[in-house]
Order: sequence, then C-alpha cells, then structure tokens
Amino acid sequence: MADRDLQPRIEAAALAAGFSTALYRAGLPVSPDRAARLAEALRLVPPTDRAALYWACRIVFVSRQQHLARFDAVFSAVFDGRLDPAESRGDPNAPPAIGAETRTKAAPSTNRPAGAPEPQPDRPTAPLPGADSADEETDRPERDAILALASRDEHLHETAFADLDPEELARLRQLVARIVLATPTRLSRRTHPSPHSRDRLDPARTVRAAHRTGGDPITLHYARRRPRPRRLVLLCDVSGSMEPYTRVFLSLLQGAASGARAEAFVFSTHLTRLTRQLTLRDPDQALAQAAATATDWAGGTRLAASIRRFIDDFGRRGLARGSVIVVFSDGWAQDDPADVDAQMARLRRLAHRIVWVNPRKAAASYRPLVGGMAAALPYCDAFVSGHSYAALAEVAAAIRGDVSAANRPSVTIQQRTP
Repeated sequence: MADRDLQPRIEAAALAAGFSTALYRAGLPVSPDRAARLAEALRLVPPTDRAALYWACRIVFVSRQQHLARFDAVFSAVFDGRLDPAESRGDPNAPPAIGAETRTKAAPSTNRPAGAPEPQPDRPTAPLPGADSADEETDRPERDAILALASRDEHLHETAFADLDPEELARLRQLVARIVLATPTRLSRRTHPSPHSRDRLDPARTVRAAHRTGGDPITLHYARRRPRPRRLVLLCDVSGSMEPYTRVFLSLLQGAASGARAEAFVFSTHLTRLTRQLTLRDPDQALAQAAATATDWAGGTRLAASIRRFIDDFGRRGLARGSVIVVFSDGWAQDDPADVDAQMARLRRLAHRIVWVNPRKAAASYRPLVGGMAAALPYCDAFVSGHSYAALAEVAAAIRGDVSAANRPSVTIQQRTP
C-alpha cells in the first residue's frame, strides 16, 4: 500500500486501544496511560509510512530490551498485510517481514498424571490478520467494546465542558491535568562562565585570574546569561456564571502548579491564592483543599477588585513583573467598566503577556460587549475560548506566544510602556 494511503486510515484512539490490547494479550506490560500517550502522539504527528508508525509504537511501549522481540512479532502480526513493509527492510532494528516471526508451541509434558486431560498447545499471542479461529471470534466482542470506548473518549476532545456528563468530565479532567504549559524564556540576571569568546567579557573573573600571573591578563574569561522560562500566573474565575467550566480549569491549574511551578489564584467576590493547596500530587485532595480554602465559590464576580488585590498584594512584589498572566473568566463582572480598565492598565505595565480565556467566545454569535470584558480586552495579547479539550491547545499556544490572527483581540492593543 502506498504511503499516502496510510494516514487517512489511521484513527488514533482506535489504533492505540487495539494495538495495546494485542500487546497486553501477548504478555507485555502495557498500561492505559501508554495507550493514551500513543493516541496523543498519533493525533499530533500522524505517521506517513510504516516505519514512522513502528517507531512511534516502539518508543511508547518498549522500555526493556527483552520485550523487543515479542513487540516486533505482535507489530508484524497486527500491521503487516495492511501496510507496505518494503521501506523498512534493510534496517537491522526494523520489525520482521510477513511470516518471518517465530512461532513456538508448548512441548507436551512427559510427567502428566494419570487421568489428566491431554495438554492443549498454546494459543498464538497475537492472531494473524484474516485468521479464522474460535478464539478470535470469542475475543471480538471484547475488542469491539474497547474500540467503542476509545471512540467515545475521542469525541470528548471537541465537546464543550458544559455539555459533558459527570463521568465524561471526570475522565477529561485527568487528561487536562497532564497538559504541559510552557512560557517564553528570558535571560537571567546572573551570569555564568562561558568558554566561548563570542560571549561578553567577564572583567571580574579576568582580573582575579590576572592576580595569579603578576597582574597580566594572560587568559580572558567570558560569561553569558542563561535563558530561563518566565513565571506563569493563572487567575481563575470561580463565580456562578463560570461553574460549568470551573472544575476543568482547576484541573489545569493543579497540573500547572504541581508541574510547571505556576502561581494559581481564584477569584469571585475576592481573591484567594491556591498555589500551596494545588501543588499536592493527588488531584482530588488538591481540589478538595482548594474548595475548602476559597469560601466565595459560585458567588458574584468582582473583577476589578480581584485584579487590584492581586497587584497590590502579589504583583508589585514580583509575581507579575515579566510574567505571563492568564485570566480564566467570562468577563461578567459587577464592577464599573472604568475600574476594570484602570486595573488592567496597571496589570499590563507589569506583565510580559496577558492571555484571556473566555469559554463564551466559542459561540458563533458571541461579541465581547459585556462591560468587564469590553474594558479588559484592549490590554490582552491573546483572546481564546478554552471551552473544550481541543481548544486548550490554543490556550497553551497563546501562553507560549504562538498567537494566530484569529486569537488576537479584535480591538487595537495599546502599546506596552517600556
């Protein structure tokens, strides 16, 4: 089969679920998180030929050398005959061609007790495609159920958080907590020794070295400033109007606080810092402590007052300076729009980037006409929806600084004061 025919036939979740099931039945240690990792890899970078598919599966599932032979046999049994293996031949690490895998049967026991039933040969670890056997027919309902479950999980990526039932929401929160949020880099203030002359001269180290050579600077020393990721600060609205999205956004905050060392705040009628509570590794325990700490859950929204307190108590002391600020809110605030405008102007002068995540933006008829949202939008560098798991990719891209024209605010952005 030509390489161009491979990509349309691959359904990431179904392929990962079916292949991981075959590996599990072959005796390999396969866990559900590895199957989810393969599905995500195939979705992000669809393989264009057999070799790409083989290495994607091998990297995810093979962690020990003794598992490689059995993995290659299962891969050949599952995929050969559907994909063209010609391009991978000649590679000593490539999987065997069709029919090249070894198949062994268990030797009959010679010390069988009297009256014991005749031992049956072992069933092949993974049946070849097209094999007509009773075992394959028996396993087919279970395999179909697994693939149906994978397809059901696949549709969660495009479904809005507000349209999910509690069971789907619980599964999705586990995926959201594993999202990695990366910020742009900046040069650190401290310098580090560098062996390259292209970096700037380090006068202090050069003079100190000259003391050992009678005051003559025989050796020149150089230094450089290393890049470091900018601080990430997340402000999440937990008012009543944001309740359908709050749980998922808090899972995102919990993953960022425990993994990327982000600062996490929630606000409704007042601002609450939850960084310490959300750094717990157990997500359920972290969210429980967060809910107990924030006493104004599902109340009204005091947007201007919350931003003012963040700047006065935390922002000016260093949390907001040069940081990437992400605000999760629909902008339905009880404050005067002029107050929101004034506080957002203060925040803009401190932050490196401001990303606003509004799940209401996903509606085709949405316009940012609400007083708080209209006042805050001119100070934002990116305006995204984040209403679904797929839309969170736009949030991650906006935090990194990869903002498309569609995600830029439609109003004129004021220039940042140097």
